[in-house]
Amino acid sequence: MPNLKILALGGDGIGPEILKQALRLVNHLAKKTRLPINVDHDLLHGASYDVHRTFCTSDVLKKARAAHAVLVGAVGGPKWDDIRMPGGAECQDGLMHLRYHLKTYLGLRPAKAWKELLPIIPFRPEVVAGADILVLREMCGGAMFATQRGQTFSAGKRQGFDMTAYDEDEVARFARGGFELARRRRKRLTSCDKSNVMESYKLWRCIVDEVAKDYPDISLQHLLADNCAYQMMMRPSEFDVVIACNQLGDIFSDLTGTLAGSLGMLPSACLASNPAEGPAFGIYESTSGSAIDIARKGIANPVGMILSAAMMFEYTFALPDLRLAVEDAIEKTLADGIGTPDIGGDASSTEMTDAILKRVDT
Repeated sequence: MPNLKILALGGDGIGPEILKQALRLVNHLAKKTRLPINVDHDLLHGASYDVHRTFCTSDVLKKARAAHAVLVGAVGGPKWDDIRMPGGAECQDGLMHLRYHLKTYLGLRPAKAWKELLPIIPFRPEVVAGADILVLREMCGGAMFATQRGQTFSAGKRQGFDMTAYDEDEVARFARGGFELARRRRKRLTSCDKSNVMESYKLWRCIVDEVAKDYPDISLQHLLADNCAYQMMMRPSEFDVVIACNQLGDIFSDLTGTLAGSLGMLPSACLASNPAEGPAFGIYESTSGSAIDIARKGIANPVGMILSAAMMFEYTFALPDLRLAVEDAIEKTLADGIGTPDIGGDASSTEMTDAILKRVDT
């Protein structure tokens, strides 16, 4: 097997800390399975701007294109929020820059209600027990990448605007990814939109219906975004795969952190192709955010980042059994009462990872 190349980008805040723990898992599994993995390191977003005065250098993009996968810790923080770079939306954020140029359009954001964490989440156990939701977020279009955007001053008032736009090909390829992933799971797909008031979502719903004709084995329901959020909280165990645009997917995937016990428990993958077509290039990151307030304290929850690395083994390296082994090890760790402060424990990031690595081997 040729060497598997990973580009590791720590980013900002707790990003480098949780990425360090995930790389411990990667190296552990590589040694255990004799996988030839090479890891290169570089800077992204704020960490890159402080050194290079750009959020993502051309060299980092070149390295990412040459890699099989990219692991990202977290990016962003108040220090860099108001910096404006020349170019479009993709130039204002290092991670968005990578997603845009690497065309990683299919964002997988899974969340499950961990049995051991049910006592700390804001739901009755009988409501949330067994919940396992995969939110799919379209990553390369919509309002986040609006080409018509800006701020104007007219008639004595300031106005800001961002045009949401999707074409039929963008929606169709994304929807196909959703149907294929639903086929691997419980064969239920929910499409989330605002087609009652917005033209882009009317097209979205129409295209999803057209794609659905190729998947008669998948149960499809359409829900308006506000109702979808309500239903997901009222009956989370009835949802399987939820597809949404870039903006709504961003919101809904964070919402599922209430089911998992913490944003620190949530992983993600951004894939450049449909998993049904075989191993995919991907960007893998925790959805915890950079959490600047707890950076360098050694208490950040590494589980989301570790699970993201585990997703890499499944979707890029075609080794799904390793992902299952990692999830099982995390389950055992939580069952033994070990957790970081955000989930009611007192373990450090390193201690949490130590416990997970120990249980991967059992």
